[in-house]
Amino acid sequence: MANILLFKKPKASEKHKGKTLCTRGFHKWEVVHDKQFDVKQGKLITLYRCTRCGASKSEPR
Repeated sequence: MANILLFKKPKASEKHKGKTLCTRGFHKWEVVHDKQFDVKQGKLITLYRCTRCGASKSEPR
């Protein structure tokens, strides 16, 4: 016999989990260690990336 797969519609809470926090400004920032020098400014920077939505921001050191 074949395996029977259940196809059920995901709940709205499962579908948008974590996205509402980011749209309201509550990102989950994590430091990215790949790029630490900004060529245009000629300064060391700290690059942050949100683990939920992928947005990024940078701050000078």
